[in-house]
Amino acid sequence: MENIAVIGAGTMGNGIAHTFAQFGYQVQLIDISQASLDKGIATITTNLNRMVAKEKISDTDKAQILSNIETFTDLKKGLEKASLVVEAATENIDLKLKIFKDMDTFCPKDTILATNTSSISITKIASVTTRPDKVIGMHFMNPVPIMKLVEVIRGYSTSDTVTNFVMEMSKKLGKTPVEVNDYPGFIANRILMPMLNEAIYSLYEGVAGVYEIDTVMKLGMAHPMGPLQLADFIGLDVCLSILNVLHDGFGNPKYAPCPLLVNMVTAGKLGVKSGEGFYDYAESRKAEKIASQFSS
Repeated sequence: MENIAVIGAGTMGNGIAHTFAQFGYQVQLIDISQASLDKGIATITTNLNRMVAKEKISDTDKAQILSNIETFTDLKKGLEKASLVVEAATENIDLKLKIFKDMDTFCPKDTILATNTSSISITKIASVTTRPDKVIGMHFMNPVPIMKLVEVIRGYSTSDTVTNFVMEMSKKLGKTPVEVNDYPGFIANRILMPMLNEAIYSLYEGVAGVYEIDTVMKLGMAHPMGPLQLADFIGLDVCLSILNVLHDGFGNPKYAPCPLLVNMVTAGKLGVKSGEGFYDYAESRKAEKIASQFSS
């Protein structure tokens, strides 16, 4: 039985752990905070309960999936048996480089080191390890147990063997893997983030309101969620971070984040996670007042 270590018990990390455990892998879920681990397991349990209620799995299945997950606050101990590690920490380059140095030190020499980064260079991350041929991007979509896509990103030195292994493993998880090369934003965010940014610019410039912009994209382009609602769901701070990676990486002004987005993040209006963004989640009301406040 292959052991899969997942670093980070947040939204993406617990979803990745859930998915591997559901498909029979032994998972070591690692976080520096026991409280974060407890919260992650509680989220997995809630999601499994929902699957039981929908008769997608049985109570026995649920118990087995949970028993496949072991939690650790000790990074070294959590990594000692891993054949694959998926890092799902905060989208911060300095933090990821530190984690990968530690992973390289503590993991067996044949362990594949993967990152769930949505935009940061795989080649740069690999450069701090002694095994750049075994470093790869494995970008899951949120919510992980439901979304089918995995972007598999090859760094400059990633081997064919490692790439093929991760592609095949993704298929075993019921996912559809797509291989892409290592350039800022990869494919998903290189295309998605400029669209979200343009929607924010449309609001900032007074072309239309929040509801109107989202309705046009939902009804006119058959998007399941409007771009401003999606930005709230992703996290406006995450959107800003990715746009900055794109802007810095390409040096092209078309990727410059909208001033409204910058101001909202500065003000702590981050979307669902903070209770307010383009929509007001505390009272289920649209927070269009934010746009008028910052664009005036």
